[in-house]
Amino acid sequence: MPHSTSTEIAGRIEDLYGAPLADLEAHAQDQPPGMLSALLGIHDDLTLAERSIDFHRDRLAQLVHPERQIGRHEVSHLLDGARRLAEAVAVRDVQAKSVSAVLQSLTRVTAPAPPPATAPAVPAPPVPAVSPARSR
Repeated sequence: MPHSTSTEIAGRIEDLYGAPLADLEAHAQDQPPGMLSALLGIHDDLTLAERSIDFHRDRLAQLVHPERQIGRHEVSHLLDGARRLAEAVAVRDVQAKSVSAVLQSLTRVTAPAPPPATAPAVPAPPVPAVSPARSR
């Protein structure tokens, strides 16, 4: 299940660049590193942090299940899982804050307007033909 934070960031990137995220990722592969690849990289890191949160939350839920005994061995796993969950939440929060600040500072650039059509040039008046007669 996609998280609301990564989904929101993906939508903001798509709005900024005017294309779906998959298309932007394919486009960024063929380009030198720039703002788009940086935003996509941060989004990937954010998505990874959210998956890590899910994993560690689920693991902790397994460890503290009501039907499960918590012994000396499990306590160290509980503490480690809680630490890892806290780290994943901190990473997610930092990534979300950073990418939100960058996206807020950017605006979508619209295509430049074509130059105004100018009236066709008025042809110059015809030059009188030079006669072959000699002048005095």
